Amino acid sequence: MPWIALTHPPDTLGVLALALLLEALAGYPDRLYRALGHPVTWIGRLIAALERGLNRGGGAARRLGGILALALLLTVTAAFSLTLTALAALAGHGFGMVLLALLAASLPAQRSLFVHVRRVSAALRTEGLPGGRAAVSMIVGRNPDSLDEAAVCRAAIESLAENFSDGIVAPAFWIGAGGLTGGALYKAINTADSMIGHRTPRYEAFGWASARLDDLVNLPASRLTALLLVVSAALSRDVSAAGAWRAIRRDAGRHRSPNAGWPEAAMAGALGLRLAGPRIYGATRVEDAWMGDGRAEADPDDIVRALKLYRTACALQFTLVVAGTGIWLYVF
Repeated sequence: MPWIALTHPPDTLGVLALALLLEALAGYPDRLYRALGHPVTWIGRLIAALERGLNRGGGAARRLGGILALALLLTVTAAFSLTLTALAALAGHGFGMVLLALLAASLPAQRSLFVHVRRVSAALRTEGLPGGRAAVSMIVGRNPDSLDEAAVCRAAIESLAENFSDGIVAPAFWIGAGGLTGGALYKAINTADSMIGHRTPRYEAFGWASARLDDLVNLPASRLTALLLVVSAALSRDVSAAGAWRAIRRDAGRHRSPNAGWPEAAMAGALGLRLAGPRIYGATRVEDAWMGDGRAEADPDDIVRALKLYRTACALQFTLVVAGTGIWLYVF
């Protein structure tokens, strides 16, 4: 049946490998974004509409409304992505996989993350602290005015580590597990969490289901991300695989997030830094444990080292996906 075709290994792994390669080389084209937007913006509009209609009443009503909103979001996302998969399958096996890879390439963000984090180190070097604060404000939610240069650098590296998990490894994991539909459903959950999964009077009850489900679907990817960083550190210079492993074992479970501590601890240990710790979001000070036991005085060179490690980890992930596709074809 066309809605089932191209949804099982090795097809999903082949689609994933091609999607990762396309996205790494080209990213999401600006002209396409201006013309059509991006899947995340489409999902975001639907979430906003559901929130306006269902986030009302008392706490219990808001929680029920949030569960209903999440169910509707996932139903629409699944129906749309399954329809696209069925249409791609009608084009034939090989061409259909290429079409699905082109669609799936919009879900991970390897290139975009690299570009945004690199801008922070470049801005600090050319424009000083004001430029660094402006650049880092594009990728973190904390108040940039409270950050000195070391804190700007730490924030950029923390964002790189966490978004490597949420924005790259997790969508790749779910594309590999469930094809375009798996990746799209993950992206819908993750976008819902980023929009409504906040502990504020407006969203705490309504976004409860989205936040809990996001924690669940990110659990495997956060651990995989940490392992990718450890192995990549072993393959790289000027970073420590042993330090990454020690930090994971000691600190990952101490983070306020059940998932973010894994990639952040791995990155901190590999670079010999301390990441996370207390920080300010808006006007609120958030207490959190430090990841790693190295120096807190990070600098732009540390961002460059983190980006090199990140690129190695992206290449390692791609290699493993290609190898997995080949092994599946050979064995089965």
